This record gives sequence, C-alpha cells and structure tokens, in this order.
Amino acid sequence: MKIGLVQLDTGTDPAANLARSESAVREAAAQGAELIALPEVMHLRVPADQIGRTREHAQPIPGPITERFGGLADQLGVHLLLGSIGETSNDPQRTHNTSVLLGPDGALLGRYRKVHLFDVRVDDQTGDRESDRCLAGDELVAADTALGRVGLSICYDLRFPELYRALALMGARIVCVPADFTRATGGAHWLTLLRARAIENGVFIVAPAQCGGVPGRYTAYGHSAVIDPWGRVLIEMDDRPGVAVVDVDLVEVDRVRAKLPALEHRRPDVYGHTQGDGPS
Repeated sequence: MKIGLVQLDTGTDPAANLARSESAVREAAAQGAELIALPEVMHLRVPADQIGRTREHAQPIPGPITERFGGLADQLGVHLLLGSIGETSNDPQRTHNTSVLLGPDGALLGRYRKVHLFDVRVDDQTGDRESDRCLAGDELVAADTALGRVGLSICYDLRFPELYRALALMGARIVCVPADFTRATGGAHWLTLLRARAIENGVFIVAPAQCGGVPGRYTAYGHSAVIDPWGRVLIEMDDRPGVAVVDVDLVEVDRVRAKLPALEHRRPDVYGHTQGDGPS
C-alpha cells in the first residue's frame, strides 16, 4: 500500500488552512496513497497574543471539519487522518486537541483526545503551556480499518513509550504521530524517538508534521517521516510544506515480530504496572 504524508505550515486563517489541506490530500491521492495523514493543529496555529482564538475556532466532532473531510475521503476512496483539530468541550476556556481517523467511505473510525499536554519551557524562544487552552484526554484509541488496526497519538505523546506499547498490545500495526514538533528539540529527538517507538513495538510509524513558525511561541521542525517496524526511515521530508508518498508492506510487521518477539517476551509479572512518585 501507499502512505501519503502532508506537511503544512499552518497559519492564522482557518479557511485558507483547510483549503491547503484539501488540496494536499488530493495531490497525495493522485499519487496513489491509500492512507493520507495530515499534521497536528491542521486548521489553526496562532501567535501567543492570539491564543484565545483556539477556543473561538474549535468545533464539535462530528462537525463541519469532519463532515467536509469525510466527504473528501469518500470522494477519493482513501483513509484520512486529520492530525488534530480543536474540539469543543464543556470547559468555557479550553478545548480538546483531537485526532480523527476517517474511512474511505467518510465514516469516523477513531477519535483520540491528546493525553499528554505540552507544558514545557525548552529555552527563551521555545515554550508552551498547552494545558492553559486544552483539556487532556483519558483514553487510548486503536481503530479497526481495512488496512489493519491503527493506533492514534499526537506529538508530545511520543515521549511516553508506555502509550505506544499499550497501542501495540491493543493490536495496532500502524501508529500515527501527527505533530507540531519544535525545532529546538527536533534535530536531537524527533527521528530518534520515532525510530525507537517503531522498533520497540514492531509497528509502522506514520508521522506528518508542521513546519514554519509560530511567532512568540516556537518554530516547528518539519521532517515528516514514515518508519518501518525494523526502524528504517522509509521517507523523511525537509522543513518545507509539501506532500510525499511512500510504499509500505504491512507484512513487515509480522516478519519483524517473528524475528524479534519482544511483545511476547514481556515480563509484567516482574515489573507489572508500577509507577514511582517522580524524581527524588
């Protein structure tokens, strides 16, 4: 099968952002992609002094954005990952950061609300408090599709390997990591973490990312990638907007897990699900 990555430099105009996303999806489908993945915050990124607009432009799911792109998925006959959009919540100040997987008939196959929120200060130019505007989710999602079971995650989740192990144990063969990863950490961490999550769990990692800048907050790293279960980088984009399509063989999941049956060799009887109280 073919997987399509869409790398965006999402700005402050939601209508323009969605139009660019739709055009890119059509381009990937024209190249034969059967699963097309868009990045995190695909419909809106704003500078620090406009952060309140994230709530203003949030939508219910299902809602106008999912209906529009569900119709597009149906028209093109593709599986389509809306990396994330702002989903309305019961909190008047905060939204959910939500990833949506649509089927080739436009049906909503999976909805995942980001569990780990990016409350980080890397340096004077790079930092955020996502929890000021978003509510954390509390459920892991692995969706059944005609391509196999697909696990959903978002950006900062990548730093929590237990989430990806849980998705693998839930039967995921592909795990999506739509992101708006910072340039300050991207060069050192992005591909290393993507490869580690693929190798640890014997899964394909599909990671569409944002590029470009968000004034007053951070610059995004780009470098959207697909990693195979052996940890090979099948494709890596640069730091500019664009579309890339790559061939994958899902049988590789079975081949790798047969060679290195790490999931079978787990010892939960020894380490269980214990959690410490944090650094001492």
